[in-house]
Amino acid sequence: MDVELLNSLGKRREPFLFISDFKASEVKIITLKDLESEDIDVCIEENFIYTKHAHFLKTKPINFSSYAVKFDKIIEKIKEGKTYIINLTQATPVEIDLSLKEIFHSANAHYKLRYKDEFVCFSPEKFIQIHNNKITTFPMKGTIDSDTPNAKEKILADEKEKAEHIMIVDLLRNDLSIVSKNVKVERFRYLGEVNTGSKTLLQVSSEISGNLSENWHENIGTILDALLPAGSISGAPKRSTLEIIEEVEGYERKFFSGVFGIFDGESFDSGVMIRFIEKSTQGLLYKSGGGITLDSNVNLEYNELQDKIYLP
Repeated sequence: MDVELLNSLGKRREPFLFISDFKASEVKIITLKDLESEDIDVCIEENFIYTKHAHFLKTKPINFSSYAVKFDKIIEKIKEGKTYIINLTQATPVEIDLSLKEIFHSANAHYKLRYKDEFVCFSPEKFIQIHNNKITTFPMKGTIDSDTPNAKEKILADEKEKAEHIMIVDLLRNDLSIVSKNVKVERFRYLGEVNTGSKTLLQVSSEISGNLSENWHENIGTILDALLPAGSISGAPKRSTLEIIEEVEGYERKFFSGVFGIFDGESFDSGVMIRFIEKSTQGLLYKSGGGITLDSNVNLEYNELQDKIYLP
């Protein structure tokens, strides 16, 4: 990551688009004045309306036994004390009668990005927002089909989901403490809705904030470098968990579960690149996953991986 370039742009209050892969090893920095000449579509919209489309994904899910082998390896690592929560993801081949550009314009989501003819993302998950010298992050952990009887009460009472959420909140509190002061949890385990087109999911989130110095713009590169990769889609402890992800997943995440954001000269808003379709030599791949803890059930986690394959 070119920290010096980002800090320089921040100091000059020069608006830019920031795109980082999962490992924060490949980073794109494009000034907004140069964005029109790039084959990139980007949209960050807080208020949007879900609408239903007639386009459906045809999927070829990963074999359950193959997923179970990876899941079991993760459980072994947890028992060995090398991680206590880890985000296990996989790539699912999909077919759809839309181009990446058409998917971008059809999808409804808070964070949308199409990067050339390489990938498209339509994410509901915020990474960090910085406004008025305040930095905020919003980890999402815990998902349930809203049609499930007593869905709200069930997801909030689920001890496994609660433990997983607490671990990620603790991790991100520590992350924010590296770059800010007076870190606190503003909201804990509140529910939001995510419309997948065929169903509505309830998603559990929390809000964590900290205070930055007035000259944070001059250190925006330093801040991003300290916080990446995003804890909500890696795990904890972060360093050893990243090594396990590299060993077990068996494919390259690349820009999936990375981060993109826009600095407008005054504020910064960014999202985690989940809900992600990538063009490969084998066709389109939809990358998805979920958090694994010692109490995780392999069947439920496999189903969650499939539930997250949709166009909103």
